Amino acid sequence: MGQDSRVFEELLAEGAAVPTEGWDFSWFRGRATEARPSWGYAVSLADRLAGARAVLDLQTGGGEVLDFALGRAPKAPVVTVATEGWPPNVAKATALLAPRGVAVVASPEDAPLPFADAAFDLVTSRHPVRAHWAEIARVLRPGGTYFAQHVGPHSVFELVEYFLGPQPEEVRSGRAPERERADAEAAGLEIVDLRAEELRMEFNDIAAVVHFLRKVVWMVPGFTVEAHRPRLEDLHEQIESYGPFVAHSTRHLFEARKPDA
Repeated sequence: MGQDSRVFEELLAEGAAVPTEGWDFSWFRGRATEARPSWGYAVSLADRLAGARAVLDLQTGGGEVLDFALGRAPKAPVVTVATEGWPPNVAKATALLAPRGVAVVASPEDAPLPFADAAFDLVTSRHPVRAHWAEIARVLRPGGTYFAQHVGPHSVFELVEYFLGPQPEEVRSGRAPERERADAEAAGLEIVDLRAEELRMEFNDIAAVVHFLRKVVWMVPGFTVEAHRPRLEDLHEQIESYGPFVAHSTRHLFEARKPDA
């Protein structure tokens, strides 16, 4: 086995061994980069939390973003609840958020929210798999706000299509902000702010690609090193020869309001 083959195998093994629970991306430092949206969601969220009494954070992941925002907020809400659907993340979020008095509720992403009508004056989410607008509108109090950062259309599709080939237009545009605007309005919400940005990403080695696809499982559904080894080897050689693999993420900031009764 040549030196390059040994490096490839070592990087594959490293990327496959890193734990994937939670939304802490610190492992990627020095191995991959992603530009951040100009609006600074987590910092803006801290300001919103300070002015709210009852808050619901949807699909909280490991609770990292909510924990950061609560730690920065000058005043904590009276009640803060978070939902999460993946059991390892439920455990991680509970351990992280319980000291802040946050209850983490295990709730599948596609299930109705297990809360009463008009229970919250602020509902938040960072990168939900899908926004269930009718449920968001139901649990918001009149005058309440939904404040979130969503993943946009064709996000990181340079990497997706490297493994899956060209995707149909309905898949590429499935998270289009204007489509989400229409869905939110159909649920009775008023759009206060909607901003979108495209952001550069770079993957510096194949371990970063492997860990990213294991962590963000909807990018290449059913991804495994074994099933995609030939493409991984080709991509490793491309990175070694020409430098980082470049992709682009898309994000949009959503602020919607439930009209007063």
